[in-house]
Amino acid sequence: MTLYLDSALAEDARRAAALGFVRGATTNPHLIAAAGVPATEAVAALCDILPGTVFHQLAGADPAARAVEALAMLALRPGRVGLKIPCTLDGLALAAELSAEGHVVGITAVFDAAQVALACEAGAHYVLPYVNRSTRLMGDGPGMVRRMRAVADALDAPLQIIAASVKTPHEAVATLLAGAHHLTLPLAVIEAMARHPLSAAAIEDFRSAATAAG
Repeated sequence: MTLYLDSALAEDARRAAALGFVRGATTNPHLIAAAGVPATEAVAALCDILPGTVFHQLAGADPAARAVEALAMLALRPGRVGLKIPCTLDGLALAAELSAEGHVVGITAVFDAAQVALACEAGAHYVLPYVNRSTRLMGDGPGMVRRMRAVADALDAPLQIIAASVKTPHEAVATLLAGAHHLTLPLAVIEAMARHPLSAAAIEDFRSAATAAG
């Protein structure tokens, strides 16, 4: 599994990088807006902080604009930027073109296993389903991930699942058990996964024993 940071904030990236096990980042237009800087600046900063792939979501108004945007983002840090492309027919066509040229492509805003089948045929490297949003809107986000993984496996495709919109440690684990290959998580969720009240109690017990032993 590769763990990505779901944020466009440089401070989040610095804290995640210091952990030593968060490899890259995923962004989207909402996260870029929260960062308060242009997408080019935010993505370049994330690439400079984290060692792995930083994904930028294309937001151009039409296919031609998205193609121009893709080339501009890829040029920021050659070999370090991945592209998230929303799942439409035009988006899949652009994904096929870019992946054939050797660029890292993920299909995002996927809510059905049928879309994953097309992403496989387009040569996408990843799909990024929204787990929590799918649970809220359709009832079972991890179940959706399970079906997507089954399709990719049935097609014997190299495509992998980066699960996004994961809001709690429980949801992260459920998504991994459903077959996601990777997770992209907000910093708060990464930090919460390390905490458990029984762990804190055990640590305090050890501390008390060490103090008593002198």
